[in-house]
Amino acid sequence: MDSPGYIVLSRLSAQMRASQLTANNLANADTPGYRASRPIFAEHVERQGRVHGPNGASHVGYAWDRASWRETQPGAIQPTSNPLDVAISGAGFFVVETPRGERFTRAGRFAIGAEGQLVDTTGAPVLNTDSRPIAVSPNDTRIEILGDGTIRSENGVLGRLRIVRFANDQALQAEGDRHLNAAGQAPEEIARPQLVQGALEGSNVQSVLEMTRMMSELREFQFATQFLEREGERQQSAIDRLLRRRS
Repeated sequence: MDSPGYIVLSRLSAQMRASQLTANNLANADTPGYRASRPIFAEHVERQGRVHGPNGASHVGYAWDRASWRETQPGAIQPTSNPLDVAISGAGFFVVETPRGERFTRAGRFAIGAEGQLVDTTGAPVLNTDSRPIAVSPNDTRIEILGDGTIRSENGVLGRLRIVRFANDQALQAEGDRHLNAAGQAPEEIARPQLVQGALEGSNVQSVLEMTRMMSELREFQFATQFLEREGERQQSAIDRLLRRRS
């Protein structure tokens, strides 16, 4: 395969990556606290030797899938009337304990686990400001979560939700559709978070826009595939002509 074929293959690979991210965004349009992801592409320039022609003819540019970035605008806060649902209004992340260590999330759909701890939808215990799980006894029937994260019941204060932020949210690494890995960053405690009880932050994915983006990406993939097919036909035609001349 010559340079045009490899260039188109790099474009197809990049387009497939873009379609995968868009499909994942659509799949999480209803996931609380989910942030849409977008690809970052660049041009990888390679120099060709023994090429003569106009200026720039010796350079070939390939599509380079460098990374992805996360849209940071918050989703809409939606009331649920569930006292264990909590939305963060503004910056910050809840902290949960997983088998892999502390992880961070915007998804505040909590429940009381089998061991009497406040847990998220994956069963990970939610941590307090002392980095310990928050225990709720069967006698705590009227749960109230204040704007600063303090959790109390008719029996007194149960703890306070730990809310943190990071210097670079884009450097956080997604694990599944809810948890984020700090990737070496040190979390900074937020002393006065703004929480809303009985509500959830929705996904910031706009389904109609994502569907439009998906259709556009599929068309781009089809165009690149058609170009590759035509390039194959051109090469085969050239080979056939050379063989006829030799015969």
